[in-house]
Parts: sequence; structure tokens; C-alpha cells
Amino acid sequence: MTSTPQDPAPQNPDNNAPEVQQPAASAQALNQPLYGASFPQAISRFFKKYATFSGRASRSEYWYVVLFTFIVSLIPSIFMMVGVVRGLAWAEKYQVEVPYGTEDGGELATYTRGPAPIQSPDAVWIYLGAALVVLISLALIVPNLAISWRRLHDTNRPGPWYFISLVPGVGSIILLVLMLLPSKPEGARFDRPGQAS
Repeated sequence: MTSTPQDPAPQNPDNNAPEVQQPAASAQALNQPLYGASFPQAISRFFKKYATFSGRASRSEYWYVVLFTFIVSLIPSIFMMVGVVRGLAWAEKYQVEVPYGTEDGGELATYTRGPAPIQSPDAVWIYLGAALVVLISLALIVPNLAISWRRLHDTNRPGPWYFISLVPGVGSIILLVLMLLPSKPEGARFDRPGQAS
């Protein structure tokens, strides 16, 4: 049996010791929260953990995802606003004054009548925006619920605390406060050690 010679480890010219490869900073395990996450890291982890309800999510992960969701939802809203504004301008061109009043020779009043903005040719922008809002909402409902669940775990609260937002009036405010709370080390009880990284 013949053996082939192995290449020696690369040497560091300063101290003749072999160089050791350092892991990349973004190689954080997915089963652990990433504190101080950047916007791209948070969005990447958001989609990689699409339906993962176990584990934790740091404040930076959660709030960057909230920003991302807001920006993505803003685009179809702009389409709808363009459609409404153009539709109103179109409908205004076709308004007519219609007289009404008494038949005994009294003073006649008038009212304006015409097509609705939704009947304009530019209403396609409204329909497109509405369709995109529905699609985006359906696509992001599960991952948004999952990251909220994990964020509550990071504050050492069980995920079902999310449903406190259903309490009329104050529920959403309470949930907002919970999402703003700092991380607690006790929240590690929600981590699954065997979860894929």
C-alpha cells in the first residue's frame, strides 16, 4: 500500500505555528438567540426558522423582523394609494350637478353625482395592492407568530402569552411591553439542545 504525502498545515510566518481557521461571526447556531443581530442576519434567521416555535429570539432579531414586515407591507399600500388618488382625479372629471328641490317654484338645490373612484381604469392599482396585502399577510402569518413566540421565550415567558394581544384595548399594549423587555437567562429552558443548527 502506498501513501501519498500530505501537505503540511500552512505556517504563520510570524511564529511558525500552524494557522487556525476561526469560525465566521455569522455562524451562530440557529437553536440559540443571536444577540446584536444585524438586519440581514435577523431576516435570514427569520426565514430559516419559518415555523420554529421552540427556542428564543433576541430583541434585535424580533425588531428587525418587525421593520422588515412593515417595509414589505408598505409597498402594496403605496400601490393602493396611487390607485385611490388617480381614481379620485378621474372621478372628479365626470362629476355633474343634479338639481333637486320643490316644484312650486321654490329655489332649487343641487348635488354632485358621478362615478366612484373604484370604477376608474386606474382601479387596477387598488386591486393589485389589496391582492399583495393578502398574499403577504398569509405568507408571513406563521413566521411572525413563531418569532413572537420565541421572543416571549427569551423574556422567560411561555409562547401562549402572545394571545394576551386579543384582550380588547390593553392587550396589544401589554404585548408590546413584553416584546420590549430585556432577555432573561432563565429563558434558556425553552431551548431544545438537539435542534438542528
